Amino acid sequence: MRAEQRVAESGRSHSGRRRLRRRTRRRVRRALLVCLVVGSVLLGAAGWVGFRGWQARAHLVNAAGLARELSTQVLSGDLDRAQRTLAALQEQAGAARTATGDPGWALARHVPYAGDDVAAVRTIAVAIDDLAREAFPALLRTDLTTLVPTEGRLDLARLRAASADLTAADAAVRRSRAGLDAVPAEDLVSQLGTALTELRGEIDRLAGLTGAADRGARVLPALLGADGPRSYLLLSQNLAELRATGGMFGAYAVIHADDGRIRMREQGTSAQFGRFTPALRVDEEVRRLYTDLPGIYPADVNLSPNFPAAAKLYREMYRRHSGVTVDGVLTVDPVMLSYLLQATGPVQVPGDATLVSNQVVRTLLSDAYQGRDDTGQDAFFAASASAVFDAFLTKKVNPRVLLSALDRSITERRILFWSARSTEQRTFADTRLAGALPEQESTPTVGVFLNDGSGAKLGYYLRPTAILTTGDCADEGRRQLKLRFTLHSSAPDSGLAKSVLGLGMAGDPYTARTLISVYSPAGGTVLSARVDGKPTPLGSGIERRRQVVIATVDVAPGATRTLDVDLLTGRNTTGTAELWHTPTATPWTTQVVPAPSCKQ
Repeated sequence: MRAEQRVAESGRSHSGRRRLRRRTRRRVRRALLVCLVVGSVLLGAAGWVGFRGWQARAHLVNAAGLARELSTQVLSGDLDRAQRTLAALQEQAGAARTATGDPGWALARHVPYAGDDVAAVRTIAVAIDDLAREAFPALLRTDLTTLVPTEGRLDLARLRAASADLTAADAAVRRSRAGLDAVPAEDLVSQLGTALTELRGEIDRLAGLTGAADRGARVLPALLGADGPRSYLLLSQNLAELRATGGMFGAYAVIHADDGRIRMREQGTSAQFGRFTPALRVDEEVRRLYTDLPGIYPADVNLSPNFPAAAKLYREMYRRHSGVTVDGVLTVDPVMLSYLLQATGPVQVPGDATLVSNQVVRTLLSDAYQGRDDTGQDAFFAASASAVFDAFLTKKVNPRVLLSALDRSITERRILFWSARSTEQRTFADTRLAGALPEQESTPTVGVFLNDGSGAKLGYYLRPTAILTTGDCADEGRRQLKLRFTLHSSAPDSGLAKSVLGLGMAGDPYTARTLISVYSPAGGTVLSARVDGKPTPLGSGIERRRQVVIATVDVAPGATRTLDVDLLTGRNTTGTAELWHTPTATPWTTQVVPAPSCKQ
């Protein structure tokens, strides 16, 4: 069969093959479709199925180009052209579905060796057609301006009206993903298996967007005071002083929401709370890992990466300090503000600096400490937060740019939210927005979290890299994983302000002492760890069904330290894994190296 197909293939023009190869190097969505149709031709039977495979190829390649145009038009707001492009996309995707749906194709699915690949091409064609006919139209019907405040207010009635379309789009995306789950990628030829894996990743990404939009449309009206006034703590994570969820909770503001109108009221800093003795109650697993510190100091509530627990602690500390009980806690960081400024444009801090997207991280995490005492720094941070908040609520912004900034921030876990109302919290408890360590997971997740141990503000200068490699299959349905984490310091060796150098607990005030917490997958184990190739003393414990080890590493200016960790998953034989890590001022360089799943 394959020899006959190669003969048929040789008749095609050399230039056509070059065009296909060039497409495979482009964006994942385009490469995916090309790989799939080439796979269908190479693996289809001669004659009728081969002819129909070639038809499917043509239609899917056309659909790839149309999808690219549709994406551009939607992002630019050209909805009239987008509707016409969608109609053409539906025609091509439907034709591909038809070409792979006749009896001859169905029979070819049972052919030895090639049957799985023929079936996979059919599944892909169906998934793309379903998305073109069900998900994309619902998304185009959604008026994105309903998700953006106007003059300090979100129109809750319009938001509720958009909810039905968003729910329909999310349901269609998830149905397509469920269909792809039934295809065993490891049994396909490598080209087709890789393409299928990439498509799953793309649809997972789309599902994340539609799921977040669906949940947001359903829960935002209540969160924004549709049923009565609400109040929230807005916390700024200072990435110069690393904590597991990002940075130390520094400046805060109280946000009031009533019938969609949002206002910023009181502002302050965590330092105003003082210390709490006796300590607030801390979960026993957390206390064994991090002592009572999270219950004593507001700056330490997020030593653990489990944000809901940190939010509850901080809310209670604020209540004891102010006598006010808020309805939830929201955190942001300076990198998230840089994304937001792409939508709002530059923002002037009254009587001070202008905040610009590509400079605001340096402005807030480095320049702000030069020439300002602690009081001046606090005042600048509060004024900056207020200025950006006002711009977000009152400036006319492109909703697509704004939503893209928010989506990126949520994906990177730079926005976290916790609601004190359990029914609302459950709505998004399994999303990145919640920042909760899952106790059950389908894909093994390894956590790498950083806490400053210097008593300084050197986190701005740290450059983290992580490579997670899927290793050998182990007994009892487990899988080996290997983590290599490196931490580089770009800090100078002189010239920093005293407020940056802080306590200098590493000895040399320019050396960053960092506590690196590595969390195993749920139900998994940490087998061993080495710093710069040598065994190292480790703290250890358990949190939310994950074994945790903590290594203390000092990184001098210009130096790089390496931590290698061997891990074992719980009962999970998949060939991939995920990394969850502390968001930092400079984005991490990460890589996950997959392997074939273990055969049972």
